[in-house]
Amino acid sequence: MHFKNLLILLMFSGLIGCSFLPSSEPSSAEKQMLGKIHQQVVAREFRAAWVATVANINWPLEPGLPVAEQKEHAIRILDTLQQHNFNTVIFQVRPQADALYQSSYEPWSYYLTKEQGKAPEPYYDPLQFWIENAHKRGLKLHAWINPYRAHHHVGGPLSSQSVVNTQPDKVVKLKNGTFWFLPTDKDVVTHTLNTLTELVTRYDLDGIHYDDYFYPYPSYNEGDDFPDAEQYQAYIQAGGTLSVPDWRRNAVNTFVQRLYSTVKEIKPHVLVGISPFGIYRPTQPSTIRGMDQYETLFADAKLWLNEGWLDYFSPQLYWPINQYAQSYPLLLSWWQSQNTQGRHLWPGINALRSFDEAGVNEVVNQIMINRGFLTASPGTVFWNVAALDGSQLMRDVIADGVFQHQALIPETPWIDMPALSPFKLEYQQQAESIVLRWQHTTPEHVAHSLVYTQYGDDWHYQIYTPDVNWLKVNKTKEGQSLNAVKVIAVDRLGNQSPATEIAFK
Repeated sequence: MHFKNLLILLMFSGLIGCSFLPSSEPSSAEKQMLGKIHQQVVAREFRAAWVATVANINWPLEPGLPVAEQKEHAIRILDTLQQHNFNTVIFQVRPQADALYQSSYEPWSYYLTKEQGKAPEPYYDPLQFWIENAHKRGLKLHAWINPYRAHHHVGGPLSSQSVVNTQPDKVVKLKNGTFWFLPTDKDVVTHTLNTLTELVTRYDLDGIHYDDYFYPYPSYNEGDDFPDAEQYQAYIQAGGTLSVPDWRRNAVNTFVQRLYSTVKEIKPHVLVGISPFGIYRPTQPSTIRGMDQYETLFADAKLWLNEGWLDYFSPQLYWPINQYAQSYPLLLSWWQSQNTQGRHLWPGINALRSFDEAGVNEVVNQIMINRGFLTASPGTVFWNVAALDGSQLMRDVIADGVFQHQALIPETPWIDMPALSPFKLEYQQQAESIVLRWQHTTPEHVAHSLVYTQYGDDWHYQIYTPDVNWLKVNKTKEGQSLNAVKVIAVDRLGNQSPATEIAFK
């Protein structure tokens, strides 16, 4: 089906809503939508994009750029996400056991300053900058870490501060020049969890995210086995009984479980997400073919999902819908069948396809499939944010089509949050408009304000950041009179307060 036809179908089925900017007249496109779509209840959908810093894939554009250029580019990315109604950015902060933030455990990143261990000049903390500016735009920020990559093969020269030099007995060198931590080493786990604890404690993060690089892909070592035979023999001599694959998987499983419990002990509201390789094992489901992550990456991703050692699960489903051996909908359905704990299942998609109509059509249809399969908690993660710079067609279809309205993230009922009291709402009549003002008794718990306006029988909504506490609304719009206003407080996990409503009939 052509993506325009899909959009029309979704519009009339009520799956797409419309929102309006309060401070300006609607555009002609918005006016055309007014008579077609009315969204009485705020949409819920996780809309995220990865921002990769390893190898300077997305940001900064190259190592050692001036701080002003780094900041300017970061703002452009965040503005683009906001303009396209995304609600989350997944920002890579630990690309190769170095940091894009002030770390007590690892050096400053080569990808930032072109010299590992060198702080930005003039000084700033990039992660703090990204968090503050994401939150100003109503975006959540999840810090993306790579737990086991010690030094990337395009990670610049090894510095004296690199873990390769400070912890040489904890890493091994692969044939493509990458250095890898030994996941079975307890000190490695402790070190990685220490970096994580510092991140969660020090920064106002909305999530911690880690990806598919558990053990390296075979190409990293030219197809040879991971070089940990010496460590395995020491394990056997100490009385260990597991086979090599089970020994490796057990270490990764233990890390995944400990990471989740560690985050929840520090800040329960911080979501933990994992984005493993999209295929668990060949023939699961039966027609699927491809790499066996269970045997190759030693990642038992199904177990993590079954056990609920995460808050959201984003399998990297980077294949087209109609690719028989790696069918997108079949894989999504299979992962959904494994979600026995009812966690969020928000797939990662390859949004970096050709940016012509066929490529954009594929991206849109995968978003629609996600909405159809994941009705209780829809969501999509874009690989990667550069897709929004791919073409005007892509930008238009996202901003004016599938993401034309704002969305709150889906609620996370297994995390307890303090109940929000309603806003106190006041208003002042003017000749052609009404000025609304709202206040909250515990503003520190409010992440967004959700404002509904009813013109005639039609409801519309807008989501605002906490710094907005007043609004001027017209008494009439498109020939309809303002009948009611509702204002709702929303916490950082998307939970809503009771509505405060004023009727003007």
